[in-house]
Amino acid sequence: MVDLVSQYQKMEAEINEAVINVIKSSAYINGPEVKSFQKELENYLDVKHVIPCANGTDALQMAMMALGLKPGDEVITATFTFVATAEVIALLGLVPVLVDVDPDTFMLNPEQVANAITPKTKAIVPVHLFGQCADMEAILEIATKNNLFVIEDTAQAIGADYTFSNGQSAKAGTIGDIGTTSFFPSKNLGCFGDGGAIFTNNDELGDKLRVIANHGMKVRYYHDEIGVNSRLDSIQAAVLRKKLPQLDSYNAARNKAAAFYDEAFKGHSKITTPKRADQSSHVFHQYTLKVTGVDRDALIQHLQDNEIPAMIYYPVPLHMQKAYTDERYNVGDFPIAESLITQVISLPMHTELTENQLQFITRSFLTFVNQ
Repeated sequence: MVDLVSQYQKMEAEINEAVINVIKSSAYINGPEVKSFQKELENYLDVKHVIPCANGTDALQMAMMALGLKPGDEVITATFTFVATAEVIALLGLVPVLVDVDPDTFMLNPEQVANAITPKTKAIVPVHLFGQCADMEAILEIATKNNLFVIEDTAQAIGADYTFSNGQSAKAGTIGDIGTTSFFPSKNLGCFGDGGAIFTNNDELGDKLRVIANHGMKVRYYHDEIGVNSRLDSIQAAVLRKKLPQLDSYNAARNKAAAFYDEAFKGHSKITTPKRADQSSHVFHQYTLKVTGVDRDALIQHLQDNEIPAMIYYPVPLHMQKAYTDERYNVGDFPIAESLITQVISLPMHTELTENQLQFITRSFLTFVNQ
């Protein structure tokens, strides 16, 4: 699904040098590479504060801690997403309130969000799924009207641009109160292990998040907040510093591959290609199709027989997961998500896809679908 080896080989010398320099310096934790990456990412995103951390899940957890959410508070998010989004809500004793998604973009449906608000609701977590932004203008309007926080889960959409109806634009993750992301190796901007970051334009939240990420310390051994230990190590920061200047070209390569897929599958009665949201650019963390009238399991096996990987993101929505069983929700309550899990299939998507590979993938896919 992702060719990390070929991507590394193109930058092997400079990445090796950066990693070795960290080893020689012995500045493994919060060293100069971390501080430099922080500044460079702030400049790229045009955001006031970037707080690097250990992973994207920690980023979500610390965002909710910084906002002062208390056990019993309700947080609205989508049922069709990776579990981390709801996982941290539950871990903090908050109440995940799940809503259905848009049938075309697969992201948080603002109308469903508005209908789910109660006096206990304190925050909304839109997930920028598969590489484009949720309908942030509508979500912000709902949040402002109801005095709610907005935490963007940007793990799959770093580098995407959101354009408001007035023509102003902003990077994914810099629109709500706090944005979070992951640098897991397969992400559009991935390191060589775990890593993450938090973004905000709020000075008070920026200061608080830095303290929380460092055991609640602002001054060493003086703990002003209940904190955690969540740091991006210097070797990962060094890798990310080399890759950040390539992010836009990485995303352009993904879009080129997506355009090839689109053209190959255009107009097919059994295939629905990914919809581009009107207000957001797409960075194609995943290229996710919908198929109907096709034995999807047999299709995946056919692709695997031809050494083509394919994945289902996601096979089970959160309201049907054993860990998140809740008497408030029943099978049938989320018809869009429940239909998507029977239709979606994701094809290889990364920066190193060649035209020959894309031709082979699409021919193999269509051979099965057309039989």
